[in-house]
Order: sequence, then structure tokens, then C-alpha cells
Amino acid sequence: MTESIDAVIVGAGQAGLSLSHELVAAGREHVVLERGRVGETWRGRWDSFCLVIPNWTVQLPGGHYRGDDPDGFMPKREIVDHLVTYAERFRAPVREGVTVTSLEPADHGSFLLRTTAGEIRAKDVVLASGGYQKPHRPPAAAQLPDSVRTIDAQDYANPTALPPGKVLIIGSGQTGCQLAEEISEAGREVFLACGRAPWIPRRLEERDTIAWINDTPYFDASLSDLPSPAARLLANPQMSGRSGGHDLNYRTLQAQGVQLLGHFRGVAGSRAHFADDVAESVAFGDARYAQICELIRKTCADGSVPAPEMPVPPPFAANFPESIALHEIATVIFTSGFRPDYARWVRFPEAFDSDGFPIQQDGSSTVVPGLHFMGVHFQRKRKSATFLGAAEDATVLAETLSAR
Repeated sequence: MTESIDAVIVGAGQAGLSLSHELVAAGREHVVLERGRVGETWRGRWDSFCLVIPNWTVQLPGGHYRGDDPDGFMPKREIVDHLVTYAERFRAPVREGVTVTSLEPADHGSFLLRTTAGEIRAKDVVLASGGYQKPHRPPAAAQLPDSVRTIDAQDYANPTALPPGKVLIIGSGQTGCQLAEEISEAGREVFLACGRAPWIPRRLEERDTIAWINDTPYFDASLSDLPSPAARLLANPQMSGRSGGHDLNYRTLQAQGVQLLGHFRGVAGSRAHFADDVAESVAFGDARYAQICELIRKTCADGSVPAPEMPVPPPFAANFPESIALHEIATVIFTSGFRPDYARWVRFPEAFDSDGFPIQQDGSSTVVPGLHFMGVHFQRKRKSATFLGAAEDATVLAETLSAR
């Protein structure tokens, strides 16, 4: 028989749980369906994964970070523990091990969710599956022969789990740089195919740079503030929270011995080829750093607060090979980001734009009444898909759902 539930949230990460907390407080009937366990996406990260933004940014509604290291960076085990404890504290109505295989229209404007535990009919459905849905690979990846072992970042665990030999990482945002650093530290020869990614220093005058940026309007920028919708796919700034937090960018990786390459162009013969554009990628990151510095200076000046010293990056120069023999590479790891994957199971194609992102306002679809979202990149602001922005978005969406 089909079960009837007023509202269904799909996903029990920080986004889904934040909304559930607000709905519980409002007395709105709902359930949270999770294909795995609470915090499943975080559980699937590599072994040494930890937050890149400080612990104090974990500001879920009724679930702020309560530890004794607010300026530290929780490893994934502590992130998961925090989410599990949070869900238990307000008795979130989570059903674990339930996969939604299809979301379809039903009569009278309701929804039918087909799940591995049976069918559910709902008036409102919130898709809180976050921004990390489907690993993205550049088109040229299809040119790699089957003889070359390829994995996505979500399949990486640690250096010892990789077969012996050199490693090529394609994608140089936060994840690509972190894996390059870790694998290189393990004594492996690493190549990193670089792209255009911003970077920031870990700290400015002993204060975390994220704290300085949080004082500015940066995290409150909306999608309309970007030069184009495609800009929301720009990589997160290169830096690391591992080992207490430190600088991590093209310069630090080069100094460590990681071989930098241009962006991956494809395969010809028995060699992988790369563009001659590393210098351009470095210059792009330096320009983004300069923009952040100017924003911090302006915010400090407006508040009559002394601005921190922000060092100018040193010159960057080196020779970069434009191709490498594929027989030298034991593993290729793609860390080129993620893309939305709603179309695979959501039977409302009109609800999404050409890039697969929801067409929504404040988390509610402007195309399909009763369909909502949480944890989407730039759902309302730049911080929407982070621990820092979940509470604000949950409050707004909970008010909409309660009104319905």
C-alpha cells in the first residue's frame, strides 16, 4: 500500500537535518529518507579527510559546534559524529537505508516517491541531496584507454590503496590539491593537471582567512551577483585543514615536488597531452586572491578596523611538460568536481535548467509547486551549500513549508 506523509525530505546530511530541525520545531509532519546512514556523503570521503573551513563555521540550527577547538578542522569521523548526535538530539524522523528510485507526479498536485521500502505519497518534497551528486569528468577523459586505471575522488581512500606507480590527478580544486599533497608525501611521484582555481592563505596575521572573509559580504553573494550562472561551478579556494591547517596551492605543491601540468587536452598515440597554460592558471588564482584582499581591506576600512598584512605572492616560473607517456601512469584520479544528478530519478525535467540545477527561489521550485530543495550551490547565497549557510536557508524554507 502507498503510505501518505505530509512532507518528505530526501537526504540526511547537514542540509536535510537542518530543515528537519526547523520543521520539528514548527510541528510540521515529515520524514527524512536517507539511502545510507546519517551523514552518508561525509562517510564516503577519503580516510584523512577533514573540514577545510574552521569548526566554528558549523552553525546548524540547534547544532552549533560545541567542542574545544573552534579554530580547528574536524576529521570526517567527528563530522559524522556531530551530525548523528545532532539528529538524535531533536529526534529527527530519519529512515536510514531507504533509496528513492523515482519522484513522479501524482493526482491533485501531490508527489509519488518510489523507494526501496515502498511507495510514499506526499504534498511537499524537499530534495536535500546536496551539491555532490555526480562526479564530473572532462570530455577528453573518454580518450583514455582501458589499460589505464581511472577512479573518481570519491573512490580514493589513501595512498596505500593505490597500485604502485606514478599518479596523475586531473582537477586542481581543494580536493585535487589535497590528494596531490597526501600522495606525494607518501613518496609517490605525482602529476597534477591544473585548471583555473582560486587560492587563499590559511591565515592572515594568525587569524584564519575564512574569519576575515566572513566579516565581508563575500559569503552572502547571490547567484545574480555572479558574472554568469556558470561561475557557481568555480572551484573552492585551494587551502587545507589537515594537520592543523596550512597553505596549499600550486606554489606549495611545486615546492613539494608535485609535477604541475596544464589542463588535460586528451590522448594521442600512447601519450596524454596537456595545454601550455599553467602560468595562466596560476595568474588566475593570484587575481582571485587579490580580489579577496581588496574586499578585506574595504571591509576593514568601512569598520575603522586595521586591515591585516596580506603578502604579495612570490613570482612563479617553471618548465612544464606538454605530454607524458601513459605507460608511466599507474592511476589517474579525476577530481574535477561534481554536477547535479536530479534528472536520473526526478521525473520533472522542466524543474531544472540546462546545467541540471533547480530553477528555484529561496529553495522552492518556481516551476513545480510543492517541490523544494536544500543544500544547492547558491540556493540563496554563496554559503548555502556549507555548514555556515544551512541554518539560514532552513529557516526560510521551513517558513514556506509551514505556510503551505
